[in-house]
Amino acid sequence: MPMRTFLLVFLSVAFLSSCTIIRPGEVGVKRKLGVMNEKIHREGPVTYFPFTTRVLKVPTRTINVELNLDLPSKEGVNVNTTVSILYHIIPDSVPRIIETVGLNFEEILILSVFRSKAADVTSQFLAKDLHSGERSFIELGIRDSMNKILTPRGFIIEQVLMKSIKLPPSLSKAIEDKLAAEQDAQRMEFVLQRERQEAERKKIEASGIRDAQLIIAQSLNDTTLRYMTIEAFRELAKSPNAKVIITDGKPQLMVDPNAK
Repeated sequence: MPMRTFLLVFLSVAFLSSCTIIRPGEVGVKRKLGVMNEKIHREGPVTYFPFTTRVLKVPTRTINVELNLDLPSKEGVNVNTTVSILYHIIPDSVPRIIETVGLNFEEILILSVFRSKAADVTSQFLAKDLHSGERSFIELGIRDSMNKILTPRGFIIEQVLMKSIKLPPSLSKAIEDKLAAEQDAQRMEFVLQRERQEAERKKIEASGIRDAQLIIAQSLNDTTLRYMTIEAFRELAKSPNAKVIITDGKPQLMVDPNAK
């Protein structure tokens, strides 16, 4: 191989090995002879001298880390929980994170702080609260407690999500029994409420009938009775059957002659 060709191949290999690509969602920093360069390299090509320098890439996109652990409750019961932690790194903090923590920052900082703060927060709640609307307050409490420590270090905890919760069998049974009793009580209250409404309806109906009867009784004077008698005779007169009505003009009591 001619010397010129050899030099071209060598220079090409050297150039390719001294260039790296920073992808979207990550940043790179150069470390030369063990000394960290504070300059942040964002997406795109980055050149460096491979014999003395390395380009360290760190993701700045949202990262989801999931773990399973037992968390203590207020009554001292350990609750098995699967939790997702969503976090991202502040790009300008990457050189400091690498210098002070290293590239294994997730295990050293994120998970260690989570285990501590999660236990602190859940120990203030009853085990049954993890299955109720209190769960969102627990998640927010853990997130805020973690951010107080981690945000100054260059991390933002976006969310803490409690995805799966497994209570001890005895506690699960007690909660189920309590919920069943509460449902029975609510069902009975509904029945009683319906009965009270029906009783009130009957009371109103009886009151209406009584008032109507009082009004009718007060209106039954001699004139009204005479008018009602005339109307009754008029209706009888319309009947095609032959009939004889003898009256002295006074209100008559209508009696069925067939009645025994």
